[in-house]
Amino acid sequence: MRVLVLGGNGLIGSYVVARLHADGHQVVALGRNLDAARRRMPWVHWVRADLRLMRTPADWTTVVIGVDAVVNCAGALQDSLQDDLAAVHVEAAAALYQACEQAGVRRVVLISAAGVAPGRATRFNDTKLAGEAALKHTTLEWLILRPGLVLAPAAYGGTALLRGLAGAPGVVALAYPASPVQVVSIDDVVEAVARALLPATRPGQTFDLVSPEVTSLQQIVLALRAWLGLKAAVVVAAPDWLAKIAGRISDGLAVLGWRSPMRTTSIAQLAAGVRGDPALAKEALGLEPRTLEVLLAGWPSGVQERWFARLYFIKPAAIATLAVYWAASGLISLTVGFTAAIQALSPRLPHAVVAALVVGGSLIDLAIGACIAVRRTSMFGLRSGLLVSAAYLVAGTVLRSDLWSDPFGPLLKILPAALLAIVALAIMEDR
Repeated sequence: MRVLVLGGNGLIGSYVVARLHADGHQVVALGRNLDAARRRMPWVHWVRADLRLMRTPADWTTVVIGVDAVVNCAGALQDSLQDDLAAVHVEAAAALYQACEQAGVRRVVLISAAGVAPGRATRFNDTKLAGEAALKHTTLEWLILRPGLVLAPAAYGGTALLRGLAGAPGVVALAYPASPVQVVSIDDVVEAVARALLPATRPGQTFDLVSPEVTSLQQIVLALRAWLGLKAAVVVAAPDWLAKIAGRISDGLAVLGWRSPMRTTSIAQLAAGVRGDPALAKEALGLEPRTLEVLLAGWPSGVQERWFARLYFIKPAAIATLAVYWAASGLISLTVGFTAAIQALSPRLPHAVVAALVVGGSLIDLAIGACIAVRRTSMFGLRSGLLVSAAYLVAGTVLRSDLWSDPFGPLLKILPAALLAIVALAIMEDR
């Protein structure tokens, strides 16, 4: 079959794409940011598209031509400058389903989420339910899969956060440690998708894809820690108010483009728990998802997983430190440090030239700090910071070589800052 996969470069979508290709299907995958995806999976026909702009059936006409089935893995956690839940979960999806009806595409598999139900007060929940309803009201052969907390060899979003918590040194601070959670292996999710696409699978059904075992959030984090091969740690329950403050701060960072898994929607989902009933999936699909212990036993961890866990919280700390470092450097040079900066260079150059260099350098430092703070321009800011650091070292050596032996190390301190920027660049990617 020729299968269209929405969100084909996401965590679930990429595994679905790989499985369908392995099963001999022709895969058309749709996503927003595809440069890395095209390099990783060149055998896929990639379609670059933003679902926020595809809200009418006409927007989908060329995409669904020749397609036999659709797997909708597209999703977002919370509204932001980059994400629109209503557009992604409801409006674009409804337009796609209408286009499928018009083009003769029959089977559509929707990846939803376990635990979505009326009365759960999050916009994520409401739009997921509305998206399911939009599919159910069509004449298509639809099936809805509701996975629990998806664990995979790769990590992204909430599962990446859990690995970061599992890698904490000695003490793990965890919000809602007793919340009930049913996990599911990514292998079981893609197996369910493969079986849902079979003509013999009766359409018009909704399945929860969850392990029959109910675990707590604390049990999951400790199991991941053991899986990483790290020594046991003490789990400390973070108070509810602290979790909510962290969520609000993360929401604020989303304005700058940083889509943290600690936003208020995640906090609310964790507080409510992630539960489902695996009985129907076992009966209709012949699938019983693996337990946490079994699925982790099938993925032996290596040093790369330990590196990821230990670097998880170092990454935002490094980015924040560098943004503040550059911004503070520029601000200080323009204000309280302006006279000292002028005096440091005046013996070598005319006063007017020195003043222009100090002001220009300060403005450049401020711009670099601002660029690093914004997700879209962060990598550009880090690279620019490296170039400017090199320029400062060269200029400082030529004009004031004595600063290399200064006890405060004004030139020497540029080197560790540059190295930190190189580390931040190396771990910048989210998926």
